[in-house]
Amino acid sequence: MIPAPRTVAIVGRPNVGKSRLFNRLARKRISIVHDMPGVTRDVVNAEVKDGGYTLLDTGGIGLTGSDTPARITKASELQVSFAIEAAGVIVFVIDAREGVTALDERIAQLLRRSKKTVLLVANKADSGEEKISEVSSFFRLGFGKPFYLSAEHGNGEAELRDAILAELGPMPELTELDKERLSICFVGRPNVGKSSLSNRLLKSDRLIVSDQPGTTRDAVELDFTYISREGKPWPFRLIDTAGIRAATKLSSSVEYFSRLRSLEAIHSADVVFMVLDAMEGVTQQDQSIAGEIVKAAKPIVIVINKWDLVHKAFSGGENSAVEKFATEREFREHFEKAMFEKLFFTPGAPVMFVSALTGHEITRMLKSARALNRRLDTKIPTAKLNAAIIRLAERTPPPSTYNIRFRIYYATQTSTRPFRMKLFCNQERSLTESYRRYLEAGLVKEFDLDGCPIHFDLIGKKKQSVADRLAAKGQRQNLARAEAAGVDEDTFDD
Repeated sequence: MIPAPRTVAIVGRPNVGKSRLFNRLARKRISIVHDMPGVTRDVVNAEVKDGGYTLLDTGGIGLTGSDTPARITKASELQVSFAIEAAGVIVFVIDAREGVTALDERIAQLLRRSKKTVLLVANKADSGEEKISEVSSFFRLGFGKPFYLSAEHGNGEAELRDAILAELGPMPELTELDKERLSICFVGRPNVGKSSLSNRLLKSDRLIVSDQPGTTRDAVELDFTYISREGKPWPFRLIDTAGIRAATKLSSSVEYFSRLRSLEAIHSADVVFMVLDAMEGVTQQDQSIAGEIVKAAKPIVIVINKWDLVHKAFSGGENSAVEKFATEREFREHFEKAMFEKLFFTPGAPVMFVSALTGHEITRMLKSARALNRRLDTKIPTAKLNAAIIRLAERTPPPSTYNIRFRIYYATQTSTRPFRMKLFCNQERSLTESYRRYLEAGLVKEFDLDGCPIHFDLIGKKKQSVADRLAAKGQRQNLARAEAAGVDEDTFDD
Protein backbone atom coordinates (compact mmCIF):
# COMPACT_ATOMS: atom_id res chain seq x y z
CA MET A 1 0.00 0.00 0.00
CA ILE A 2 1.28 3.47 -0.92
CA PRO A 3 1.00 5.89 2.03
CA ALA A 4 -1.02 9.05 1.46
CA PRO A 5 1.25 12.03 2.14
CA ARG A 6 -1.54 14.22 3.53
CA THR A 7 -3.03 11.61 5.83
CA VAL A 8 -2.58 11.75 9.61
CA ALA A 9 -3.32 8.67 11.74
CA ILE A 10 -4.02 8.79 15.48
CA VAL A 11 -2.88 5.59 17.23
CA GLY A 12 -2.50 4.38 20.79
CA ARG A 13 -3.77 1.88 23.29
CA PRO A 14 -7.43 1.91 24.40
CA ASN A 15 -8.90 4.73 26.44
CA VAL A 16 -6.09 7.29 26.13
CA GLY A 17 -8.40 9.81 24.40
CA LYS A 18 -7.74 9.15 20.71
CA SER A 19 -11.34 9.71 19.63
CA ARG A 20 -11.69 12.86 21.71
CA LEU A 21 -8.50 14.23 20.12
CA PHE A 22 -9.80 13.19 16.69
CA ASN A 23 -13.05 15.13 17.21
CA ARG A 24 -11.16 18.20 18.40
CA LEU A 25 -8.75 18.24 15.45
CA ALA A 26 -11.63 17.58 13.02
CA ARG A 27 -13.62 20.39 14.74
CA LYS A 28 -16.76 18.23 14.92
CA ARG A 29 -18.03 15.16 16.74
CA ILE A 30 -17.50 12.19 14.44
CA SER A 31 -15.87 9.42 16.46
CA ILE A 32 -17.90 8.07 19.36
CA VAL A 33 -16.37 9.05 22.70
CA HIS A 34 -17.02 6.70 25.60
CA ASP A 35 -15.16 5.49 28.68
CA MET A 36 -15.63 1.89 27.54
CA PRO A 37 -12.38 0.61 25.98
CA GLY A 38 -12.68 -0.49 22.36
CA VAL A 39 -15.63 1.67 21.31
CA THR A 40 -13.82 2.65 18.09
CA ARG A 41 -13.36 -0.48 16.00
CA ASP A 42 -12.94 0.63 12.40
CA VAL A 43 -10.66 3.35 11.07
CA VAL A 44 -12.79 6.51 11.06
CA ASN A 45 -11.74 9.47 8.97
CA ALA A 46 -12.53 13.13 8.43
CA GLU A 47 -11.29 15.90 6.15
CA VAL A 48 -9.62 18.69 8.14
CA LYS A 49 -10.60 21.67 6.00
CA ASP A 50 -8.22 24.24 7.46
CA GLY A 51 -5.25 21.88 7.03
CA GLY A 52 -6.13 20.12 3.80
CA TYR A 53 -5.46 16.64 5.14
CA THR A 54 -7.31 13.44 6.04
CA LEU A 55 -7.40 12.50 9.71
CA LEU A 56 -7.76 8.83 10.75
CA ASP A 57 -8.99 7.62 14.14
CA THR A 58 -8.06 3.99 14.72
CA GLY A 59 -9.44 1.18 16.82
CA GLY A 60 -7.64 0.60 20.11
CA ILE A 61 -4.76 -1.89 20.29
CA GLY A 62 -4.98 -4.76 22.77
CA LEU A 63 -8.71 -4.53 23.40
CA THR A 64 -10.05 -6.71 26.19
CA GLY A 65 -13.39 -7.20 27.88
CA SER A 66 -16.55 -9.16 27.33
CA ASP A 67 -17.90 -6.54 24.93
CA THR A 68 -15.16 -7.19 22.38
CA PRO A 69 -14.65 -10.77 21.14
CA ALA A 70 -11.10 -11.94 20.51
CA ARG A 71 -11.52 -11.96 16.75
CA ILE A 72 -12.64 -8.31 16.73
CA THR A 73 -9.68 -7.46 18.98
CA LYS A 74 -7.34 -8.97 16.41
CA ALA A 75 -9.15 -7.21 13.57
CA SER A 76 -8.89 -3.86 15.37
CA GLU A 77 -5.11 -4.29 15.63
CA LEU A 78 -5.03 -4.88 11.88
CA GLN A 79 -6.88 -1.60 11.39
CA VAL A 80 -4.14 0.22 13.30
CA SER A 81 -1.52 -1.47 11.13
CA PHE A 82 -3.47 -0.30 8.09
CA ALA A 83 -3.49 3.28 9.39
CA ILE A 84 0.26 3.14 10.06
CA GLU A 85 0.87 1.99 6.49
CA ALA A 86 -1.53 4.51 4.96
CA ALA A 87 -0.48 7.63 6.87
CA GLY A 88 2.23 10.15 6.14
CA VAL A 89 2.24 11.44 9.74
CA ILE A 90 1.33 9.50 12.87
CA VAL A 91 0.07 10.97 16.14
CA PHE A 92 0.90 8.55 18.96
CA VAL A 93 -1.28 9.20 22.02
CA ILE A 94 -0.36 8.14 25.57
CA ASP A 95 -1.90 8.96 28.96
CA ALA A 96 0.09 11.71 30.69
CA ARG A 97 -1.17 10.67 34.13
CA GLU A 98 -0.69 6.92 33.85
CA GLY A 99 2.72 7.18 32.22
CA VAL A 100 4.23 4.71 29.76
CA THR A 101 2.80 1.21 29.96
CA ALA A 102 4.13 -2.03 28.48
CA LEU A 103 1.54 -1.75 25.72
CA ASP A 104 2.70 1.81 24.93
CA GLU A 105 6.26 0.48 24.55
CA ARG A 106 5.00 -2.26 22.24
CA ILE A 107 3.21 0.29 20.06
CA ALA A 108 6.28 2.54 20.06
CA GLN A 109 8.38 -0.34 18.80
CA LEU A 110 5.96 -0.88 15.89
CA LEU A 111 6.03 2.83 15.08
CA ARG A 112 9.83 3.06 15.13
CA ARG A 113 9.99 0.21 12.63
CA SER A 114 7.59 2.06 10.33
CA LYS A 115 10.17 4.84 9.76
CA LYS A 116 7.28 7.31 9.67
CA THR A 117 7.11 10.78 11.18
CA VAL A 118 5.66 10.32 14.69
CA LEU A 119 4.35 13.09 16.94
CA LEU A 120 4.06 11.96 20.56
CA VAL A 121 1.07 13.38 22.45
CA ALA A 122 0.78 13.08 26.23
CA ASN A 123 -2.99 13.51 26.59
CA LYS A 124 -4.99 14.28 29.75
CA ALA A 125 -2.32 16.75 30.85
CA ASP A 126 -4.96 19.04 32.32
CA SER A 127 -4.42 18.64 36.06
CA GLY A 128 -1.15 20.49 36.54
CA GLU A 129 2.40 19.21 36.29
CA GLU A 130 2.18 17.42 39.63
CA LYS A 131 -0.36 15.02 38.09
CA ILE A 132 1.85 14.12 35.11
CA SER A 133 3.79 10.88 35.36
CA GLU A 134 7.59 10.64 35.03
CA VAL A 135 8.54 12.82 32.07
CA SER A 136 11.76 10.88 31.48
CA SER A 137 9.74 7.77 30.56
CA PHE A 138 8.13 9.69 27.67
CA PHE A 139 11.53 10.45 26.14
CA ARG A 140 12.52 6.78 26.34
CA LEU A 141 9.93 6.02 23.67
CA GLY A 142 12.28 7.63 21.14
CA PHE A 143 10.07 10.35 19.65
CA GLY A 144 11.54 13.41 21.36
CA LYS A 145 9.65 15.89 23.50
CA PRO A 146 5.91 15.09 23.74
CA PHE A 147 3.11 17.56 23.14
CA TYR A 148 1.30 17.98 26.47
CA LEU A 149 -2.34 18.29 25.65
CA SER A 150 -5.88 18.07 27.01
CA ALA A 151 -8.19 16.78 24.26
CA GLU A 152 -11.14 17.37 26.58
CA HIS A 153 -10.43 21.04 27.24
CA GLY A 154 -8.33 21.98 24.19
CA ASN A 155 -5.15 22.97 26.03
CA GLY A 156 -2.13 22.49 23.75
CA GLU A 157 -4.27 21.89 20.66
CA ALA A 158 -2.86 24.83 18.65
CA GLU A 159 0.74 23.65 19.09
CA LEU A 160 -0.14 20.16 17.84
CA ARG A 161 -2.02 21.55 14.83
CA ASP A 162 0.98 23.69 13.87
CA ALA A 163 3.32 20.70 14.20
CA ILE A 164 1.10 18.54 11.97
CA LEU A 165 0.94 21.21 9.26
CA ALA A 166 4.71 21.74 9.46
CA GLU A 167 5.29 18.03 8.81
CA LEU A 168 2.74 17.83 5.99
CA GLY A 169 3.99 20.87 4.09
CA PRO A 170 1.95 23.07 1.72
CA MET A 171 -1.42 21.83 0.51
CA PRO A 172 -1.61 20.63 -3.14
CA GLU A 173 -4.43 21.63 -5.49
CA LEU A 174 -7.40 19.28 -5.95
CA THR A 175 -7.38 17.07 -9.04
CA GLU A 176 -10.33 16.91 -11.43
CA LEU A 177 -11.18 13.43 -10.09
CA ASP A 178 -11.33 14.78 -6.52
CA LYS A 179 -13.75 17.50 -7.61
CA GLU A 180 -16.02 14.93 -9.26
CA ARG A 181 -16.19 12.42 -6.39
CA LEU A 182 -19.65 11.05 -5.80
CA SER A 183 -20.42 10.40 -2.15
CA ILE A 184 -22.23 7.07 -1.66
CA CYS A 185 -23.50 5.60 1.58
CA PHE A 186 -24.42 2.03 2.57
CA VAL A 187 -27.15 1.84 5.21
CA GLY A 188 -29.23 -0.99 6.58
CA ARG A 189 -29.85 -3.28 9.52
CA PRO A 190 -26.89 -4.91 11.29
CA ASN A 191 -25.30 -7.85 9.47
CA VAL A 192 -26.82 -7.37 6.00
CA GLY A 193 -23.34 -7.12 4.45
CA LYS A 194 -22.62 -3.37 4.27
CA SER A 195 -18.95 -3.69 5.21
CA SER A 196 -18.52 -6.68 2.89
CA LEU A 197 -19.85 -4.58 0.01
CA SER A 198 -17.47 -1.78 0.97
CA ASN A 199 -14.49 -4.14 1.02
CA ARG A 200 -15.52 -5.49 -2.39
CA LEU A 201 -15.43 -1.95 -3.80
CA LEU A 202 -12.14 -1.13 -2.09
CA LYS A 203 -10.61 -4.49 -3.06
CA SER A 204 -9.18 -4.85 0.45
CA ASP A 205 -10.10 -5.93 3.99
CA ARG A 206 -10.14 -2.28 4.99
CA LEU A 207 -13.29 -2.68 7.10
CA ILE A 208 -13.92 -5.24 9.82
CA VAL A 209 -16.28 -7.98 8.65
CA SER A 210 -17.88 -10.27 11.22
CA ASP A 211 -21.10 -12.26 11.40
CA GLN A 212 -21.65 -10.74 14.84
CA PRO A 213 -24.11 -7.83 14.49
CA GLY A 214 -22.78 -4.46 15.64
CA THR A 215 -19.16 -4.92 14.56
CA THR A 216 -19.15 -1.57 12.76
CA ARG A 217 -20.01 1.28 15.14
CA ASP A 218 -18.77 4.46 13.44
CA ALA A 219 -19.43 5.81 9.97
CA VAL A 220 -16.26 5.36 7.90
CA GLU A 221 -15.40 7.55 4.87
CA LEU A 222 -12.91 6.52 2.20
CA ASP A 223 -12.06 7.82 -1.27
CA PHE A 224 -11.64 5.29 -4.07
CA THR A 225 -11.68 5.26 -7.85
CA TYR A 226 -13.48 2.40 -9.58
CA ILE A 227 -12.31 1.50 -13.09
CA SER A 228 -15.26 0.66 -15.34
CA ARG A 229 -15.28 -2.13 -17.90
CA GLU A 230 -14.48 0.49 -20.54
CA GLY A 231 -11.41 1.52 -18.55
CA LYS A 232 -12.86 4.85 -17.39
CA PRO A 233 -12.24 6.09 -13.82
CA TRP A 234 -15.31 6.56 -11.61
CA PRO A 235 -14.34 8.61 -8.52
CA PHE A 236 -16.32 7.89 -5.34
CA ARG A 237 -16.31 8.71 -1.65
CA LEU A 238 -17.60 5.71 0.28
CA ILE A 239 -19.39 5.97 3.63
CA ASP A 240 -19.79 2.64 5.45
CA THR A 241 -22.10 2.94 8.45
CA ALA A 242 -23.02 1.00 11.53
CA GLY A 243 -26.14 -1.13 11.24
CA ILE A 244 -29.12 0.99 12.26
CA ARG A 245 -30.97 -0.67 15.11
CA ALA A 246 -34.49 0.23 16.14
CA ALA A 247 -34.46 3.03 18.69
CA THR A 248 -36.29 0.79 21.18
CA LYS A 249 -33.52 -1.86 20.94
CA LEU A 250 -30.55 0.39 21.74
CA SER A 251 -28.89 -1.18 24.79
CA SER A 252 -26.18 1.41 25.45
CA SER A 253 -25.12 4.98 24.82
CA VAL A 254 -22.54 3.64 22.36
CA GLU A 255 -25.30 2.11 20.20
CA TYR A 256 -27.32 5.31 20.52
CA PHE A 257 -24.47 7.44 19.14
CA SER A 258 -23.74 4.82 16.46
CA ARG A 259 -27.31 5.26 15.26
CA LEU A 260 -26.89 9.04 15.18
CA ARG A 261 -23.67 8.72 13.14
CA SER A 262 -25.44 6.52 10.60
CA LEU A 263 -28.32 8.97 10.26
CA GLU A 264 -25.81 11.82 9.81
CA ALA A 265 -24.09 9.78 7.09
CA ILE A 266 -27.38 9.61 5.18
CA HIS A 267 -27.58 13.41 5.16
CA SER A 268 -23.98 13.82 3.96
CA ALA A 269 -24.20 11.33 1.05
CA ASP A 270 -25.13 12.19 -2.54
CA VAL A 271 -26.71 8.78 -3.17
CA VAL A 272 -27.80 6.25 -0.53
CA PHE A 273 -27.63 2.48 -1.01
CA MET A 274 -30.31 0.80 1.10
CA VAL A 275 -28.99 -2.74 1.76
CA LEU A 276 -31.41 -5.65 2.29
CA ASP A 277 -30.76 -9.34 2.94
CA ALA A 278 -31.85 -11.57 0.03
CA MET A 279 -32.83 -14.38 2.42
CA GLU A 280 -34.81 -12.26 4.87
CA GLY A 281 -36.79 -9.80 2.75
CA VAL A 282 -38.05 -6.48 4.08
CA THR A 283 -38.46 -6.20 7.85
CA GLN A 284 -40.15 -3.49 9.86
CA GLN A 285 -36.73 -2.07 10.68
CA ASP A 286 -35.90 -1.91 6.96
CA GLN A 287 -39.07 0.13 6.47
CA SER A 288 -37.99 2.49 9.22
CA ILE A 289 -34.52 2.97 7.71
CA ALA A 290 -35.97 3.60 4.24
CA GLY A 291 -38.24 6.17 5.86
CA GLU A 292 -35.20 7.99 7.29
CA ILE A 293 -33.66 8.16 3.80
CA VAL A 294 -36.86 9.58 2.31
CA LYS A 295 -37.18 12.01 5.22
CA ALA A 296 -33.66 13.26 4.43
CA ALA A 297 -34.77 13.75 0.77
CA LYS A 298 -31.90 11.61 -0.48
CA PRO A 299 -31.92 9.57 -3.71
CA ILE A 300 -32.05 5.86 -2.99
CA VAL A 301 -30.85 2.67 -4.69
CA ILE A 302 -32.19 -0.53 -3.12
CA VAL A 303 -29.45 -3.18 -2.95
CA ILE A 304 -30.43 -6.81 -2.34
CA ASN A 305 -27.21 -8.40 -1.04
CA LYS A 306 -26.27 -12.10 -0.61
CA TRP A 307 -27.76 -13.03 -3.97
CA ASP A 308 -25.06 -15.71 -4.20
CA LEU A 309 -27.15 -17.70 -1.69
CA VAL A 310 -30.09 -17.57 -4.10
CA HIS A 311 -27.86 -18.72 -6.98
CA LYS A 312 -26.64 -21.58 -4.82
CA ALA A 313 -30.17 -22.61 -3.82
CA PHE A 314 -31.32 -22.84 -7.44
CA SER A 315 -28.14 -24.69 -8.46
CA GLY A 316 -28.81 -27.70 -6.30
CA GLY A 317 -28.49 -26.32 -2.79
CA GLU A 318 -31.23 -26.31 -0.18
CA ASN A 319 -32.88 -23.22 1.23
CA SER A 320 -36.36 -23.00 2.68
CA ALA A 321 -36.72 -19.38 1.55
CA VAL A 322 -36.79 -20.31 -2.15
CA GLU A 323 -38.26 -23.84 -2.19
CA LYS A 324 -41.72 -22.61 -3.26
CA PHE A 325 -40.38 -21.11 -6.50
CA ALA A 326 -39.56 -22.95 -9.72
CA THR A 327 -36.89 -20.57 -11.03
CA GLU A 328 -34.58 -17.85 -9.80
CA ARG A 329 -36.39 -15.32 -11.98
CA GLU A 330 -39.73 -16.22 -10.37
CA PHE A 331 -38.22 -15.75 -6.91
CA ARG A 332 -36.70 -12.39 -7.89
CA GLU A 333 -39.98 -11.09 -9.27
CA HIS A 334 -41.83 -12.20 -6.12
CA PHE A 335 -39.14 -10.61 -3.92
CA GLU A 336 -39.31 -7.28 -5.76
CA LYS A 337 -43.12 -7.17 -5.69
CA ALA A 338 -43.25 -7.96 -1.95
CA MET A 339 -40.51 -5.44 -1.29
CA PHE A 340 -42.28 -2.52 -2.96
CA GLU A 341 -45.51 -3.39 -1.17
CA LYS A 342 -43.65 -2.56 2.05
CA LEU A 343 -41.43 0.20 0.63
CA PHE A 344 -44.27 1.85 -1.28
CA PHE A 345 -42.93 5.29 -0.30
CA THR A 346 -39.77 4.90 -2.45
CA PRO A 347 -41.26 5.46 -5.93
CA GLY A 348 -39.13 4.28 -8.83
CA ALA A 349 -36.09 3.39 -6.72
CA PRO A 350 -33.61 1.30 -8.78
CA VAL A 351 -33.23 -2.26 -7.46
CA MET A 352 -29.92 -4.15 -7.66
CA PHE A 353 -29.54 -7.87 -6.86
CA VAL A 354 -25.87 -8.18 -5.88
CA SER A 355 -23.36 -10.34 -4.04
CA ALA A 356 -20.52 -8.87 -2.02
CA LEU A 357 -18.96 -12.34 -1.95
CA THR A 358 -18.79 -12.93 -5.71
CA GLY A 359 -18.98 -9.37 -7.04
CA HIS A 360 -22.22 -10.10 -8.91
CA GLU A 361 -23.69 -6.84 -10.39
CA ILE A 362 -21.37 -4.59 -8.36
CA THR A 363 -20.39 -2.57 -11.45
CA ARG A 364 -24.06 -2.13 -12.38
CA MET A 365 -24.80 -0.98 -8.84
CA LEU A 366 -22.21 1.82 -9.10
CA LYS A 367 -23.40 2.69 -12.59
CA SER A 368 -26.94 3.16 -11.27
CA ALA A 369 -25.65 5.56 -8.60
CA ARG A 370 -23.87 7.65 -11.23
CA ALA A 371 -27.00 7.74 -13.40
CA LEU A 372 -29.13 8.70 -10.40
CA ASN A 373 -26.68 11.48 -9.49
CA ARG A 374 -26.95 12.97 -13.00
CA ARG A 375 -30.74 12.76 -12.71
CA LEU A 376 -30.62 15.06 -9.68
CA ASP A 377 -29.79 18.04 -11.92
CA THR A 378 -32.97 17.68 -14.00
CA LYS A 379 -34.89 20.93 -14.45
CA ILE A 380 -38.55 20.54 -15.33
CA PRO A 381 -40.14 23.28 -17.48
CA THR A 382 -42.98 24.92 -15.57
CA ALA A 383 -45.49 24.38 -18.39
CA LYS A 384 -44.74 20.63 -18.55
CA LEU A 385 -44.91 20.34 -14.76
CA ASN A 386 -48.35 21.95 -14.60
CA ALA A 387 -49.62 19.88 -17.52
CA ALA A 388 -48.48 16.69 -15.76
CA ILE A 389 -50.20 17.68 -12.51
CA ILE A 390 -53.44 18.42 -14.37
CA ARG A 391 -53.33 14.96 -16.02
CA LEU A 392 -52.66 13.27 -12.65
CA ALA A 393 -55.57 15.14 -11.02
CA GLU A 394 -57.93 14.25 -13.88
CA ARG A 395 -56.88 10.58 -13.77
CA THR A 396 -57.37 10.34 -9.99
CA PRO A 397 -59.10 13.33 -8.35
CA PRO A 398 -57.97 14.12 -4.80
CA PRO A 399 -60.23 12.97 -1.96
CA SER A 400 -62.35 15.40 -0.01
CA THR A 401 -60.85 16.29 3.37
CA TYR A 402 -62.45 18.57 5.96
CA ASN A 403 -65.28 19.02 3.42
CA ILE A 404 -62.72 20.49 1.01
CA ARG A 405 -61.19 18.89 -2.08
CA PHE A 406 -57.48 19.63 -2.50
CA ARG A 407 -56.82 21.78 -5.52
CA ILE A 408 -53.55 22.90 -7.16
CA TYR A 409 -53.69 26.22 -9.03
CA TYR A 410 -50.07 26.44 -10.12
CA ALA A 411 -46.79 24.56 -9.63
CA THR A 412 -43.14 25.39 -10.19
CA GLN A 413 -39.82 23.68 -9.45
CA THR A 414 -37.74 25.68 -6.99
CA SER A 415 -34.60 23.55 -6.58
CA THR A 416 -32.69 20.39 -7.41
CA ARG A 417 -30.66 18.19 -5.02
CA PRO A 418 -33.25 17.60 -3.61
CA PHE A 419 -36.18 18.26 -5.92
CA ARG A 420 -38.55 20.81 -4.42
CA MET A 421 -41.83 21.83 -6.01
CA LYS A 422 -43.85 24.81 -4.85
CA LEU A 423 -47.57 24.10 -5.12
CA PHE A 424 -50.02 27.00 -4.91
CA CYS A 425 -53.22 25.41 -3.66
CA ASN A 426 -56.54 26.15 -2.01
CA GLN A 427 -55.66 24.77 1.45
CA GLU A 428 -52.48 23.01 2.63
CA ARG A 429 -54.10 20.70 5.19
CA SER A 430 -56.44 19.11 2.64
CA LEU A 431 -53.54 17.28 0.93
CA THR A 432 -53.57 13.75 2.34
CA GLU A 433 -50.39 11.68 2.69
CA SER A 434 -51.65 9.04 0.27
CA TYR A 435 -52.41 11.65 -2.40
CA ARG A 436 -49.05 13.30 -1.84
CA ARG A 437 -47.39 9.93 -2.56
CA TYR A 438 -49.58 9.55 -5.64
CA LEU A 439 -48.44 12.93 -7.00
CA GLU A 440 -44.81 12.16 -6.21
CA ALA A 441 -44.90 8.75 -7.89
CA GLY A 442 -46.65 10.23 -10.92
CA LEU A 443 -44.07 12.99 -11.37
CA VAL A 444 -41.19 10.57 -10.84
CA LYS A 445 -42.52 8.37 -13.64
CA GLU A 446 -43.46 11.26 -15.92
CA PHE A 447 -40.01 12.90 -15.82
CA ASP A 448 -37.78 9.80 -15.36
CA LEU A 449 -36.72 10.73 -11.84
CA ASP A 450 -36.45 7.12 -10.59
CA GLY A 451 -35.03 7.02 -7.07
CA CYS A 452 -35.26 10.79 -6.54
CA PRO A 453 -37.63 11.92 -3.78
CA ILE A 454 -39.69 15.06 -4.36
CA HIS A 455 -40.61 17.53 -1.64
CA PHE A 456 -43.72 19.67 -2.00
CA ASP A 457 -43.87 23.15 -0.48
CA LEU A 458 -47.54 24.05 -0.19
CA ILE A 459 -48.73 27.64 -0.44
CA GLY A 460 -52.40 27.92 0.50
CA LYS A 461 -54.71 30.80 -0.24
CA LYS A 462 -54.42 33.60 2.26
CA LYS A 463 -57.26 33.39 4.78
CA GLN A 464 -59.69 36.24 5.01
CA SER A 465 -61.48 37.20 8.15
CA VAL A 466 -65.16 36.34 8.42
CA ALA A 467 -66.01 40.01 8.04
CA ASP A 468 -63.97 40.40 4.84
CA ARG A 469 -65.44 37.27 3.26
CA LEU A 470 -69.02 38.26 4.01
CA ALA A 471 -68.38 41.79 2.86
CA ALA A 472 -66.80 40.54 -0.38
CA LYS A 473 -69.91 38.49 -1.08
CA GLY A 474 -72.24 41.38 -0.41
CA GLN A 475 -73.55 39.78 2.75
CA ARG A 476 -72.86 42.49 5.31
CA GLN A 477 -76.32 41.94 6.77
CA ASN A 478 -75.22 38.45 7.88
CA LEU A 479 -72.10 39.68 9.69
CA ALA A 480 -73.75 40.40 13.02
CA ARG A 481 -75.61 37.08 12.90
CA ALA A 482 -72.36 35.18 12.17
CA GLU A 483 -70.48 36.91 14.97
CA ALA A 484 -73.29 36.21 17.43
CA ALA A 485 -73.29 32.52 16.46
CA GLY A 486 -69.51 32.27 16.95
CA VAL A 487 -68.86 31.00 13.42
CA ASP A 488 -65.50 29.20 13.00
CA GLU A 489 -63.49 30.91 10.25
CA ASP A 490 -62.30 27.55 8.92
CA THR A 491 -65.85 26.77 7.79
CA PHE A 492 -65.68 29.65 5.35
CA ASP A 493 -63.65 28.60 2.34
CA ASP A 494 -63.87 29.35 -1.35
